[in-house]
Amino acid sequence: MDEESKKPATPAGRDAQVIEAFQRGEKAAFDTLVLRHKDRVFNLSYSFLGDYEEANESSQEAFIKVYNGLKKFRFESSFSTWLYRIVINTCTNKIKSLAFRQKKMTSSLDNPGHEGNRALDIRDEGPTPLVELEERERQDLIRRAIDQLQPEHKAVVVLRDMEGLSYEEIAEITGANLGTVKSRLSRARFELRNKLRGVL
Repeated sequence: MDEESKKPATPAGRDAQVIEAFQRGEKAAFDTLVLRHKDRVFNLSYSFLGDYEEANESSQEAFIKVYNGLKKFRFESSFSTWLYRIVINTCTNKIKSLAFRQKKMTSSLDNPGHEGNRALDIRDEGPTPLVELEERERQDLIRRAIDQLQPEHKAVVVLRDMEGLSYEEIAEITGANLGTVKSRLSRARFELRNKLRGVL
């Protein structure tokens, strides 16, 4: 009994309790999951898409997919792994869509340096405006280099280098084996180094 009562102390245990409540018909339990994970979902979407509105839209779309699939969730993986997989797939589909590519191109031509940089505006008050400008330009160069990666390479860079997930977690999220994850990450980093050589 004591062992059982300790389980929900972990994030996975708390998620499991909420999911089970949802599966029993307590629809309000879904709001708890959204509140618990919305920031990470948005950050992952933004890291992947580099655009505030698109990241917001993809986050909402991902949560709709989670809502529709949660009844069938069987706890074969952790909820966060399942959620990340949905977010990555949603963002990948978004990138592959013609509308997204056209909007991205039009936005960068109409208003260069503005679209997709809103998250970088929230920063410490300490640095001088010049330091902030240089940092923003550096982040913009990195963002553009990441945007040019193939979606499967972009996914591993975002999950490993920006989200800090382990190789095992990335393998589970992407459905690729461990060797493929490491290989993709190595190729993606090599490509990024080449793109940014002489610039940073």
